[in-house]
Amino acid sequence: MRVVSQHSLALILAASFASTIGGLPFNSLPILLGSLADTFNLTPQEIGLLGSVCFAGYLVGTLSSVLIINRFCWRKLTMTSAVSSCLLLLLSSVSDANWQMPLWALIGFFAALMTCLGLRIIGQMMNKERALGVRQGIELGVTSIVLFALPAFIISQFGYAGVAISLSIIILLLSISVFWLPKDTHLVTEHTSIKSQLDIPISAWLALLVFLIFATGNIALWAFLERIGNSLQLEPAQLGLVFAVLKLLGGAAAFSVALVGNKLGLRKPYIIVLTVLVIGLYLIWLSLSSLSNQFILFAMGAWIWEVAFTWGCVFQTAAVARLDSKGSAIMLIPAAFGVSAMVGPALGGWLASSDYYGVLALAFVTSLVAVICFMGPLAIRQRQMTSEVIASTTN
Repeated sequence: MRVVSQHSLALILAASFASTIGGLPFNSLPILLGSLADTFNLTPQEIGLLGSVCFAGYLVGTLSSVLIINRFCWRKLTMTSAVSSCLLLLLSSVSDANWQMPLWALIGFFAALMTCLGLRIIGQMMNKERALGVRQGIELGVTSIVLFALPAFIISQFGYAGVAISLSIIILLLSISVFWLPKDTHLVTEHTSIKSQLDIPISAWLALLVFLIFATGNIALWAFLERIGNSLQLEPAQLGLVFAVLKLLGGAAAFSVALVGNKLGLRKPYIIVLTVLVIGLYLIWLSLSSLSNQFILFAMGAWIWEVAFTWGCVFQTAAVARLDSKGSAIMLIPAAFGVSAMVGPALGGWLASSDYYGVLALAFVTSLVAVICFMGPLAIRQRQMTSEVIASTTN
């Protein structure tokens, strides 16, 4: 499928803002769950279940996006999803604990549509690395501002109701970019069914499964990162600083991958990812067992872990795309992410019911499994496919 655009930069920015609308619930997940826990006195298991329900809706949204996105005008779909997300957030702020699960399932659904729409539009750009870098940088940059402001200024004064109103305002502001999209335009594709979308090579399926494993363990940690900081009795301003800088570093990490490209080969990136990730996890581990410098250890550990997690996601996404020449597999990345975001918080909640060391161990084990797989059979298969493409081009 092709998208013809006379103003590609404006289109990239509009797609990036649409993707940012979809990314806000996930990127703000620890702060949102922590605020909900304090407001409704939720247990760790209930927090994890709520996060999983949200991303169950996200998963449904990703799987149905192939049928929805191809049939609706970009502008109408963006405005519908943005307004629906705002209304659902506002409803959740005035509802009791019993209504939070269905409301957050719907929030996850519309967030997925926005994420998929942004990826689909950006996927049509000629310079995909630049487009994806801009998208990731904008998404994480906006999120860093949100994560700095919410704990330090909003939650401490207005609680969860303030969070819901603030996010609604941000979503409405981001949705103004809808006017940069062409009028009455939708994606045209010959792959209009879920069945055709799932017709991808076995190696790409394996890569998606490994990515799911990697994301599950690390999202479990992400969902409880705020609770870990809370257990260390950090001040709201300190938590805001940690999460704001964390997302800025995540954006910088994404830009660095765009600059490096494939120069590191197929195996070296994963050695770097695992090494850096282990350092981050170890520092967070030390913050839990140390009697001094807890804030510094926690902040440094979280920041280093975020960089490694971002690198891992980008390199694995590139591998998935390389293993499927038709380009269908990369569109299943949000679905894999949705499954991992559904399972991770629930699994993390179960482990956190005893202590947070189990959550850290889960992130390490799943990362180790992913690195072994991508350095072994998946690296071999990528090299084979690259050789086949070169051979076919030469002939």
